[in-house]
Amino acid sequence: MLSDFTKLNTFLIVVKEKSFSKASAKLGISQPAVTQQMRYIEDYLDTKVLDRKKNGIRLTKEGEKLLLIAQKLQKSIIVAEQQLLGIINKDINFIFAASKVIGDYVLPTVLNEIKTTINNEVTINVDFSHNCISSLLDKKADMALIESPIFEDGVIYRDWMEDEIVIFSNQPLPKRVRNEDLQSYKWVCRDHESHTRKLFKESLDIAGFQDCDTFNVITESSSLTAIMQTVLHSSKTDTPTASIASYRALREYEEDGKLFISRLPKLTMKRTLYIAYLKERKHDAFIDTVLSFLMTVK
Repeated sequence: MLSDFTKLNTFLIVVKEKSFSKASAKLGISQPAVTQQMRYIEDYLDTKVLDRKKNGIRLTKEGEKLLLIAQKLQKSIIVAEQQLLGIINKDINFIFAASKVIGDYVLPTVLNEIKTTINNEVTINVDFSHNCISSLLDKKADMALIESPIFEDGVIYRDWMEDEIVIFSNQPLPKRVRNEDLQSYKWVCRDHESHTRKLFKESLDIAGFQDCDTFNVITESSSLTAIMQTVLHSSKTDTPTASIASYRALREYEEDGKLFISRLPKLTMKRTLYIAYLKERKHDAFIDTVLSFLMTVK
């Protein structure tokens, strides 16, 4: 088993996610495949390492020992992968095709670390999710990082991290808005094709609120930057101007007191961000190394 780290890596992901289904999504394999790999480990060790509960999984004493061993192996493999890239000694420019929030607010915070990890240059091309996948298929990008699932044959998709959509304004808002609050605001809306807007509409419906098409919309835009700047420079004495965006894009503005955040009652608007790469490159050393690094980013 030690000669094939795949099963132990699956074990690590199951433990981290505390769920077989979430682990399968992270790994890009079926849930039965995850179950089969866990069963293989237990048969190989002739002992139980996991107990499945209604609220997740629990490690047995033997499982806790295996976890420590697997974590040590994982660290050694990461170091070995970096050393292998040194042997390859190949000058490349690793190209990311990334959607707006990821390309502007997530990747820049770890860009230097990625460069160091692969010992090569890295380029980020920011575009809509469907264009990112097109770039991947056309081999104009090595990896796509997207905000909405655009599934195509020949592409491997991995669940990456959760992203929260929030309501924001340059004026103080209630922590949890009411339907009448939303109806009273001036709105800078995302365009009709926006995945963020679709998620907002679905969330409003779940909350029993009126559709955002009934809001007082003063303008629409596909540009997050334009939306944020419009809200930032709107009147602070008139009716609040509001919009929606990823909290990752707004966090620093909230901390500086320039923007104020609100959420729907008893509901969190969350979506999954995805990593995508070509199936033909699933054993590529650079893809493997970048993927391993990104899976540690939160």
